[in-house]
Amino acid sequence: MEQASIGRRACFWRWLVLGILLVGAGVILWPLAIVFLNSLKSPILITSLTTNERGLSFANYQAAWRQGKFLLAFLNSTIVAAMVTALQIFTSALAGYALARLKFRGRQSILLLVLATLVIPFQLLVIPIFLVLKWGHLINTYGALVLPTAANGFGIFLLRQYFQTIPVELEEAAALDGANRLQILWQVMLPLARPALTTLFLFTFIGEWNDLFKPLVFTTRPELQTVQLALAAFQEQFTNDWSLLMAAVVISTAPVVVLFLLGQRQFIQGIAATGVKN
Repeated sequence: MEQASIGRRACFWRWLVLGILLVGAGVILWPLAIVFLNSLKSPILITSLTTNERGLSFANYQAAWRQGKFLLAFLNSTIVAAMVTALQIFTSALAGYALARLKFRGRQSILLLVLATLVIPFQLLVIPIFLVLKWGHLINTYGALVLPTAANGFGIFLLRQYFQTIPVELEEAAALDGANRLQILWQVMLPLARPALTTLFLFTFIGEWNDLFKPLVFTTRPELQTVQLALAAFQEQFTNDWSLLMAAVVISTAPVVVLFLLGQRQFIQGIAATGVKN
């Protein structure tokens, strides 16, 4: 009887947690469903709460794709996001491994400085960064969109924490086989740190894809228009074509949603493992 009672309570709590999660998912997904539904409506029907199936079509997506020049915008955003992600993984791996494994004076102070950069808003640094980019003749180039975020304190801290969860004995065995520090990092540590690398990749790529501030401040050439600049062009001062705007929102959001769904398992593993050691 007692075991049956415990089983019923456990079943009740499982269903309760499942219900809460379903309600939370519904709250999050409902606005997205509204955006997608309205993106299929004509401008006349979009102000109506009723759904006229005969009035739904994908014509808004075709018009938004042409009007926003999303092919060029997708290309520019992909180039910028891929380059920034590659540089952040490279710099974070080197710095994170040094802070996790190398013994040198001032290591903790450097770590504190890295963490301190996380509380400094990028907007606070935009003027000195702009002056440096102007001095280097990088304004209106891909360099202006890539170099300011080529290194990031979050990525360094994330990989440093994950590297500390990897047993030192694996590095010692590789060192006995004649591997140097870079070989140990490349052949031993990085393959084992795949969940953390996936987490950093997703954070960085999605963040750069959604970034509006850098393209808005550091570029004026139409050839360098990114997805977020193309999306901002649909918002007019006095009037908005809401059907085209919502179609453009879906177009700009779809790639990062698919990317996150593909890497969500390793993303969760990377986040869960970074706080194991201090």
